[in-house]
Amino acid sequence: MKQSGIFITFEGMDGSGKTTQMHRLADRLRAAGRTVLVTAEPGGPPIARAIRRIILDAANTEMSSVAEVLLYFASRAQNVDQWIRPALERGEVVLSDRFTDSSVVYQGVGRGLGVATILDLDRIACRGLKPDLTILVDVDPEPSLARARARNAAEPHPETRLDDESMDFHRRVHAAYHALAAAEPGRIKIIDGRAPIEDIERSVWEVVAPHV
Repeated sequence: MKQSGIFITFEGMDGSGKTTQMHRLADRLRAAGRTVLVTAEPGGPPIARAIRRIILDAANTEMSSVAEVLLYFASRAQNVDQWIRPALERGEVVLSDRFTDSSVVYQGVGRGLGVATILDLDRIACRGLKPDLTILVDVDPEPSLARARARNAAEPHPETRLDDESMDFHRRVHAAYHALAAAEPGRIKIIDGRAPIEDIERSVWEVVAPHV
């Protein structure tokens, strides 16, 4: 296996199963001898996780769309500087549950802030860092949202602020993901998230193996 750093992100609707698949891939890569950093957005190092709690707290209903997107990129900038770039420089595989693509579809399209605005913020926060490969675990918005809401209902501190948005919002996000994949087919690979977990895992590995 090549020993150069590689940045792989997982994208998709909440409840798509992307997080499960990311951890399964991490286990497989570690078993093959690679050093793997697993992170999540918003989140990662402690400062970024503190920002996450503000963003996703269901009590923060008064948060404006602009404040929201700036907080996402504040968290992302800390994650990039403290965790992601150093790991890549060490030659590790970095797996991230979401990255700037999520901001494009959720805030740029879903919130209507515009894709150009998101890319301007990305240039400031990430300074050219882009995933080498993105796995889009694709499921329809209705079942994925139902799964996410059921999961959050069982959490002691649920992070439901985005899940509480309307179904129209989530349909816009879903369509925006497909538009991204159509625009960047070399980087963004769509995996059918409706298949059994083991089948999805095999499909993910078929996409990832040539890169690692």
